Amino acid sequence: MTQQAAITISVPPELAAAYDNASPEDKYKVQVWVSILLNDIAHPDPDRLTKLMDKISEEAQAKGLTPEILAETLADDE
Repeated sequence: MTQQAAITISVPPELAAAYDNASPEDKYKVQVWVSILLNDIAHPDPDRLTKLMDKISEEAQAKGLTPEILAETLADDE
């Protein structure tokens, strides 16, 4: 298991109260989410947007979107 360290962050009082009253499962989810966000700051990926766009493009093509359909759809919006 990875070693953990505690940090303190400032949030509005109502959010602090919500966290204090959250279930252990919800607190864990918040901790995981914060860890992901901080990891993105600590280890930025300059190609992240490009990778995301490529993934979206692959998924769209797998669902039947072709360049022709996309061009037609975009032309309809003009």
